Amino acid sequence: MNLEKINYWELNAKQKEVFNFHQVASFLVEYGFNCIKLADDWQGADFLAYHFSGDETLKVQLKARMSIDKKYLDKDLYITFPILKNWYLIRHDELINIVRNETNWLNTSSWMEKGIYNSAKPSQSVIKALEKFKLEKRSYSL
Repeated sequence: MNLEKINYWELNAKQKEVFNFHQVASFLVEYGFNCIKLADDWQGADFLAYHFSGDETLKVQLKARMSIDKKYLDKDLYITFPILKNWYLIRHDELINIVRNETNWLNTSSWMEKGIYNSAKPSQSVIKALEKFKLEKRSYSL
């Protein structure tokens, strides 16, 4: 077998979603979560993350950039997305509060008319507000 790393940017949209799912799952296992990719969105979730303790299951929407969407409001849904090679996991409605406090996104036509807003490069103040939601890996050997 010849193992060769792939170029993420050459993948199609579905392949990128699978790639990103596995990236996030590799972070969440560090926090005690097993992730199950769903075949289609269920209650807005792309995957479920259930804790090894059995006490918690998260419904998670996977995004390629920081995103908010009115259709996710009040659904107890988490959003995960990358910013500058870091992945973040936050309850969608809590992300709305950060956006409200740190940006003007909720006053844009995109949000008011279409009900969505996203950014690949949020401001430094947003990134700072998201710091406690950044997923981190330990570096260790088995």
